[in-house]
Amino acid sequence: MAEERMIIKDEIQEVKTRFISFKSNHQRFDLALVHSDQYQGKTMVIDLSGNRFTIMDKEDAANEGHLEHEFHLTEVRAEELRQFLTEVLD
Repeated sequence: MAEERMIIKDEIQEVKTRFISFKSNHQRFDLALVHSDQYQGKTMVIDLSGNRFTIMDKEDAANEGHLEHEFHLTEVRAEELRQFLTEVLD
């Protein structure tokens, strides 16, 4: 007998995606920044090389420890990413 599944949400949205690659002093970052109304003013930041993502805004990026935790980065590498993201995030 087939198992029933309950769909909680099924929605199609137009999104704006910005692909950015940059080289810091210690690492190359390949990112996708996905803007959608679903994220309530925040942006999904996807690390394409590290296969990690988080939903954040400029304030979240500025919080020490946030990028280190979400992207598994050292303090030095997280600070390089933090400086970049605070420039490009809304």
